[in-house]
Amino acid sequence: MPRTWVPEVWATAARPYNVSMCGRFTLRNPHLLQRELFQLADIPALPARFNIAPTQQIAAIRQLPDQPRRELALLHWGLIPSWAKDPKIGNTLINGRSETAATKPAFRSAFKSRRCLIPADGFYEWQRTPDGKRPYYIHRRDGQPFAFAGLWDRWHNPDDGATESATILTTSPNDLMRPIHDRMPVILPADEYTKWLDPEVKDAKLLEPLLKPCDPADWEAIGVSTYVNTPRHDDERCISPVETTTQTKLF
Repeated sequence: MPRTWVPEVWATAARPYNVSMCGRFTLRNPHLLQRELFQLADIPALPARFNIAPTQQIAAIRQLPDQPRRELALLHWGLIPSWAKDPKIGNTLINGRSETAATKPAFRSAFKSRRCLIPADGFYEWQRTPDGKRPYYIHRRDGQPFAFAGLWDRWHNPDDGATESATILTTSPNDLMRPIHDRMPVILPADEYTKWLDPEVKDAKLLEPLLKPCDPADWEAIGVSTYVNTPRHDDERCISPVETTTQTKLF
């Protein structure tokens, strides 16, 4: 049976790593996930998170194959392919390029039949500047949750049961993200959640139109402090705005 993850382990600090796109995100209002948007009958009691980092557990919504309903599971962030010999490969697979996910060995099986929604209400990205990397927090202006396009897999360890893990797909940046980074997470339109989750949809050509930058009109990016750089920092200070000299020009 797959290992069961409990909400308390979310607070475990991730190991040090080089921040990548998408490498941190928030789920500040998990109670909103029960709304009609995600079609969830119930969810576990999840804590508010302000700095979710790789190697921690993330919420993922997937379609049950034998029932007409969805479930929310807590998965290890960093996909471990079922064929992997060493689970440490997951440390390098926190993201997958949407352009090649259908054919890349690490992702192609999951892309075909193990797709998931990864709910969030904001994410971070770091802009390179002459003074170092500057963090930004990107979120919907109305504060509502949304979903990244995700993939999941199950890795069996004969000594320790099974580990279920996930990755977040990325795409080219939209006009909001382009001044900050050359990639952004795939944020799925709400009316396409059903198609993305449907395990019967296996043709990559039917899914490719979903893997594009979202419309930036309803989004904003705010500069935040480097407090967010440390994974163990997980509170409202992570999203507190700071003054930046370029923010009003870019956004």
